[in-house]
Amino acid sequence: MNIIRTLALAASLIFTLCVAGQVRPGESQLSAKPADFPAYPLKASTNGRYLVDQNETPTLLVGDSPHSLFVNLGPHQADAYFANRASYGINAVWVEVLCNTYTAGRADGSTYDGIIPFTTPGDMSTPNPAYFRRVDQMVRLAANHGIQIVMDAFETAGWMSVLEQNGIQKALQYGKFLGNHYKNFNNIIWITGNDFQTWNTSSTDNRLVAAIMRGIASTDPNHLQTTELNYLVSGSLDDPLLVPYTTLAGAYTYYPTYAEVLDQYNAPNFVPVFMEEANYEFEDNTGMDYGDPETLRRQEYWTMLSGATGQLYGNHYTWTFESGWQQNLNTPGIRQLQYMKDFFSARQWWDLAPDQTHTVVIAGYGTFADSGSIHDNDYVTAARVPDGSLVLAFCPTSTTITVNMTQMRGVTNATWFDPSNNTFSGIAGSPFGNTGTQDFTTPGNNGDGDPDWVLVLESP
Repeated sequence: MNIIRTLALAASLIFTLCVAGQVRPGESQLSAKPADFPAYPLKASTNGRYLVDQNETPTLLVGDSPHSLFVNLGPHQADAYFANRASYGINAVWVEVLCNTYTAGRADGSTYDGIIPFTTPGDMSTPNPAYFRRVDQMVRLAANHGIQIVMDAFETAGWMSVLEQNGIQKALQYGKFLGNHYKNFNNIIWITGNDFQTWNTSSTDNRLVAAIMRGIASTDPNHLQTTELNYLVSGSLDDPLLVPYTTLAGAYTYYPTYAEVLDQYNAPNFVPVFMEEANYEFEDNTGMDYGDPETLRRQEYWTMLSGATGQLYGNHYTWTFESGWQQNLNTPGIRQLQYMKDFFSARQWWDLAPDQTHTVVIAGYGTFADSGSIHDNDYVTAARVPDGSLVLAFCPTSTTITVNMTQMRGVTNATWFDPSNNTFSGIAGSPFGNTGTQDFTTPGNNGDGDPDWVLVLESP
């Protein structure tokens, strides 16, 4: 997304100006609130490995990335968008508080109907009440659908020059304003950054961002904070200046996702980790991997079997809201993301420990790589629940893997899960005993004609 963000999306903005305030047939006016939403805000589990709600219920974070929603949609359109995403199990969306052309908004950061974020343009000490009333309205609409706003307090790629002009004290004041204003909105996770390329080259920029995060932390004790640092690969815990305020680690990579997730997972000062950004559907930012369903599935299952507490998906049309976005809501990518959520939600995902030393899958696991093309990578990620009741292994390519069956606690049912169409296939010889080793060969192409499958071993 980083390359595309740098383009001025003039056609999409003209379209947005024309339609953003209109109500279309089928768009909901007001949304009902089911009783089974998580009890927000989320927090870290006691072991620091996953997210739980206020009732201590493990909560899998599964989101979309509509970066420009606050400025490019009107309330009715936003409500319809939230309803659509909730129907696919989405419970989080990443949106920028400040949005200019880098994230498909307008140069002055205004909404489609002309509301600017600061009453004195460029002065962060003058937040515009009308602008933040609009943001408040969007946050409440999301809450009606059980969706958290992963709220980007400061989008660094497009707004860094403004932050530099304002200085430390105004940055701190701005952070305090945001924290105080939103501390009682339950459905928020704070994120600061976005393609923050200068965090490790400009101490000034890094201190300015730290001041915003410090300001938020000083007035809002209720919400998680995370960051997005630089492409092509980074993680929140890489930046020691921001770590004191970081209670959720974001992994950002356009390479095989397991590597950066594991890097954050293995940090000595670990907190729950999620995949905040990888390749988006309908985009190719590296020239190596187009965001087709196979790319997205690899990213998703590699992530979940490397210790993550969830992930954000992205779609070119629903981060820019350019012409045609309504026709690109119900895509293969979002449908298969729902399959992923349903698959893990039906199992004890929060207790899965990555098989980093290959004590479970002992052969046929391919080659670990922390760079390069996703489509060229054959690495098998596996994870096991400590009591031996569950082992999952994602095989991105046709392969035979060898499993140490002594890692299972008893007689084991084995199936193959097809992540492209949400179906299971039996395996000859199942159930298996928990002695010796057992070879498992992927069953040809899946429903999409691709070779990726998930091995499911369950010992009741």
